Amino acid sequence: MLEEIVGSTWHRFITKRANKSYPEAAVTLEDIRHTAGIFFRALGGEGGLRIENATEATNNARRSVLERIAGTGKKTQYAWRDEEALKLPERIALFPSQQQNRDLYLWLIALSAVEIDESQYPDWISRNQARTRLTLQIWSGLESRYQSLLEAHLKQRPKLAELTKEEAQQESAIRQALQNPTQKVTLQYAKRPPQAVPLWLHPAPAPHEISNTKPPQDPDLEEGANSKKNQKKQQTRKEGKREDMPEGNHGLMSFRLESLWSWAEYSKIDRTSTEDDDDDVMATVEDMDNISVAQDSQTTASKIKIDLDLPSSDYDDIVLGEGILIDEWDYKQQRLQKDHCRLQLMASRDTKATELPQQLHYQAKKIRRQFEILQPQRHWVNRQSDGTEIDLENYINFLADRKHGHVNNDMPVYRELRNKHRDLSTLLLADLSLSTDAHINDKARVVDVIRDALFLFSEALAVSGDRFALHGFSSRNRNHIRFHHIKGFEEPYDNKARGYINAIKPGYYTRMGAAIRYATQLLEKQDSAQKLLLILTDGKPNDLDKYEGRYGIEDTRQAILEAEKKGLKPFCITIDEEAESYLPYLFGSKSFVMIKNAEELPKKLPLLYLRLTQ
Repeated sequence: MLEEIVGSTWHRFITKRANKSYPEAAVTLEDIRHTAGIFFRALGGEGGLRIENATEATNNARRSVLERIAGTGKKTQYAWRDEEALKLPERIALFPSQQQNRDLYLWLIALSAVEIDESQYPDWISRNQARTRLTLQIWSGLESRYQSLLEAHLKQRPKLAELTKEEAQQESAIRQALQNPTQKVTLQYAKRPPQAVPLWLHPAPAPHEISNTKPPQDPDLEEGANSKKNQKKQQTRKEGKREDMPEGNHGLMSFRLESLWSWAEYSKIDRTSTEDDDDDVMATVEDMDNISVAQDSQTTASKIKIDLDLPSSDYDDIVLGEGILIDEWDYKQQRLQKDHCRLQLMASRDTKATELPQQLHYQAKKIRRQFEILQPQRHWVNRQSDGTEIDLENYINFLADRKHGHVNNDMPVYRELRNKHRDLSTLLLADLSLSTDAHINDKARVVDVIRDALFLFSEALAVSGDRFALHGFSSRNRNHIRFHHIKGFEEPYDNKARGYINAIKPGYYTRMGAAIRYATQLLEKQDSAQKLLLILTDGKPNDLDKYEGRYGIEDTRQAILEAEKKGLKPFCITIDEEAESYLPYLFGSKSFVMIKNAEELPKKLPLLYLRLTQ
């Protein structure tokens, strides 16, 4: 007991002495994430670039004696960017002032927003010098903040007298490059690399070579396995690499000598990894420096039981036609790839006419009363050339003009009683991906909430008389995009349509761009003056191939822009808690809404439609 007290006391003492940061002035990326996104795009940064936590990397620079004793300073988080994301440190506590730590975030964002031709600069120092020059040239207002950060950082860098000759030359060159971005500097690398430069962007880490030769498996197998509310989030991004699957025949083997001559039956059982329900896996992950991932033919039974192979045609939904070729946007080439995807029209196989579910009767009755005000009403239309009655006001004006010599025989002097209809067509496109199989509580899944929302939405529009269609979508890859027919514009909302709503079920992935393009084609054919495209989703675009990440985001955004150019009004309703990080770029700040409590979606969807169309 005494040893533990002494040990923990020593650990706290030496760790505190070795710590060079200022925890009381720390600023986290989560604190400024919203500001960071706005600031980056305001400076002209690419809209589709994500802002994420940087990965911890090994710091091979010379550490102080106290750091070596305390075992600290082995890891650091560099700021860097690639085509997909801008990686920033999860937490900055380098300076005693919280404002300076916040300014460092803003400086790194500004540095990453400028575009340079990296082929003209041979190393990362010259590239950062070029970025610094261009940043200060374009946004001169950042000069004072940069100089304040530079002055504070130079005081923290190692003293030349404490370094070896080679390391001192290396450090001197970096100081010159920091103080004078226009001076050309040649870095002579020493045995140990230089201390990190937090004011610069570091080169993107090289991807680890994949050593196994097995084909990649579905990356999103766990997408719908657990409730989103129960998922534990990783606090710190880890360095990852792929390895061959261990064969389980390495390690220490122990046995009793008396059993050497005994017989035993051998069974091939891989016990290299164990399953323990009491293990806190996320806590283990946080303690690891890097994570190696191996692929084999087995799955961990206690974690997930999902088979994503396409079902037999005898059990799958009914295929309607041979498929439709759809374009897709490639943001890297900045061009539309003609007929790149195949969209397959589907209809549910197991449907039967059904009544509105009993648990929705009360809400449906309440919503019907609210939508009765939108029913077609008869009203008089004046100033008509032909009609059932004389328009007295215009007839008197006609007589007065004729008396004063202003003869106009074409003046419309009739009026007619007509029905007033809302000239509006709405197509609701529901995301039916695998993630909708996740539970939102002990009683309902996401797909159940979507089903109830479609029921109440249809009940409301059936009362108002507005034209509407319902469709769902999911995808397996670009050649298998499933577009589910639920209700068409010309079809009545009856028990048969309710049967199709009742039959919806989770599918696969979310190739949203192709589904939006085909929904646009359907809605564009309507003669209505107003055309509303509602997209109901619970996550960002993704699929098995390169559609994951920025590629999918950019293609979806392009599909939305195409719909807007054709006179449609796209609007997104989402229950994704991370929607604010990507939906403003896709739909604009005023064309989406996030419903934080998924259970409220059924009653909020009709009311949201009412506000959008009044």
